Amino acid sequence: MSGKERLPVRGAQGDLLRLVAGGHAESRAELARLSGLAASSVSLRVEELIDSGLLVEEGSGASRGGRRPRRLRLSPTAGLLAVADLGAHHVRLGLLDLSGTPLVIEEHPCDINRGPEAVLDWMADVFDELLERHGRDGSSVVPLRGIGTGIPGPVDPASGRVVSPSRMPGWNNFPVAEHLGRRYDLPVLVENDANLMAIGEARAWPGCDNLMVLKAGTGIGCGVIVEGRLHRGRGAAGDISHVRVRTDSSVTCSCGHSDCLEAYASGAALMSALAEQGITVRRPAGIVTSVDDGVPEATALVRNAGRLIGEVLTVLVNFFNPDAIVVGGSLSAAEPLISAIRAAVYERCLPLATRDLEIAVTRVGRDAALLGAGSLLLDAALAFESTHG
Repeated sequence: MSGKERLPVRGAQGDLLRLVAGGHAESRAELARLSGLAASSVSLRVEELIDSGLLVEEGSGASRGGRRPRRLRLSPTAGLLAVADLGAHHVRLGLLDLSGTPLVIEEHPCDINRGPEAVLDWMADVFDELLERHGRDGSSVVPLRGIGTGIPGPVDPASGRVVSPSRMPGWNNFPVAEHLGRRYDLPVLVENDANLMAIGEARAWPGCDNLMVLKAGTGIGCGVIVEGRLHRGRGAAGDISHVRVRTDSSVTCSCGHSDCLEAYASGAALMSALAEQGITVRRPAGIVTSVDDGVPEATALVRNAGRLIGEVLTVLVNFFNPDAIVVGGSLSAAEPLISAIRAAVYERCLPLATRDLEIAVTRVGRDAALLGAGSLLLDAALAFESTHG
């Protein structure tokens, strides 16, 4: 945590819990110093966390010349968070403890075209299996505190409904949060996958309060962090996939419009373009393999995709002036993609906008969205506990 960061009142319990669980603080005095909250406010919130069974206070910590403080730590039975990152052809899901530390993460094939009920019910079955295997500390059942899932399409954050997704037939206006909530009497968080990736990635970029986190996989998405907080706008902030780009040809996008960025630069578009040249690739990761193997057609397409993405980002960089652009998703492992993005942005943007700009691949990796879901879900779980406890 940088010296200039101060925790807002909203979500303060979650932030205090994370400081203890992450080993950054073990006393009320240290929490007050790191959070910037008044000692009385910290004491009140700590008491609430102890009463909820999330923290325990015991023993004595190290003295700094006065009375030895009582030591705070996360309760071993504080609870678990079940999180998922749903993709077009697979899902990564797992269990986190309340500090956001992954306890188990698995990846399974999953066809999103099966429809929301089939996919979500199957996903819940997997969660139940994970809880059966890992939700015990050896002597007692560790409670599940909440469910969080990332969706590869626009999500209304207030209702937890999917809104006009271009690659998710049958999902439009489906109440994902309500559907899962009927199975689990717990808080359910539903958010766009790129937004969750941005939240999870932001913690790995200390000192960078303004980030653009690009997800380049089967589709294209972007999460925006402003002053250290996720910027949702009305729910579609950062959705660059349907920005129109200029090319020598015209292609109809899955959204129905022509010449969208996703129609040329997404993993799905690149796989289709390779198929037209007689090269079969079934997953975006296979495109990266083809590039690494020196397949010229794949390299050319990936480089062109990077150029188009970079041209779209150029407008946003000049407008927003982020500290960094972080690229994740399956295609981020393709070096020509990153190089082409850098070339376009650095060449076309104002020098002042790029003087200290860093363009880099993800520091967190494939689990960024899961960690982001855990971060948001913890605050929702604490709010639920305070009203239902």
